[in-house]
Amino acid sequence: MDIKTASALRRLRLVSAPEAVSFLLLLVCSVLKRTTDFNAVPVMGMVHGVLFILYVIFWADAWNRAKWSLKTGLLYFVLSVLPTGGFFAERKLRRETEDAVIASRARQAQQGEVSKA
Repeated sequence: MDIKTASALRRLRLVSAPEAVSFLLLLVCSVLKRTTDFNAVPVMGMVHGVLFILYVIFWADAWNRAKWSLKTGLLYFVLSVLPTGGFFAERKLRRETEDAVIASRARQAQQGEVSKA
C-alpha cells in the first residue's frame, strides 16, 4: 500500500466516528425539539452536514485509491447513512489499514531476503 492510499484510508477512518456521533446527536436534538423548547437542530444539522460531506469526499478518494470492489465501496457508503454505521466503518477501516501495513512490511522483508541471496 502506498502512502497516498494509506492517507486516504486514514482520513476516511478519522472522519467516520465523528460523523456517526454528529448523526446521533442530530437525532437526539430532533427529538428534543419536538418534546421541549430546546432547538439545536440548525446547529447540529450544519455540523452533521459538513461531516457527512467530508465523509463522502474522503470515501470517494479512498475508493479510488484503494481500488475497492463495488461491494466494498457501497458498504462504506451505506455505513455512512446508518446512525451507528460510522463506528463500524471506523473499526473495519482500522483493521483493513493494519492488515495492509503488515502485508507491506512482509513483502519488504521478503524482498530484502531475496536481494541478500
